Amino acid sequence: MSDNSTTTIRAIFATREEADLAVEHLVQKHGVLRPDIFVQAEDAENTVGSAPSGGDMSRSKGARRDAPIAGDIEVSADIAADQPASIQRTMGEIGAMRVSGR
Repeated sequence: MSDNSTTTIRAIFATREEADLAVEHLVQKHGVLRPDIFVQAEDAENTVGSAPSGGDMSRSKGARRDAPIAGDIEVSADIAADQPASIQRTMGEIGAMRVSGR
């Protein structure tokens, strides 16, 4: 009999680029379905992270001023109960500042 139980894992990232990379790793490396992954600002404010990266940077002008750098980004996912350890490890390798979940 297989165990179909799930748990939720949360990882906090400083940049949108890291959060996007986390989503791709969850899908491609760990087989998590996209509808089971959620990305949001950690606080109530809209933000692209607490540090500029990727498309938020201009090579000639530095950080864009039209993108709110107002806080961290949370990636959460509903995962199989036997996956937390490997996913926590992956999130840490990507640059998560904090990872929680069973």
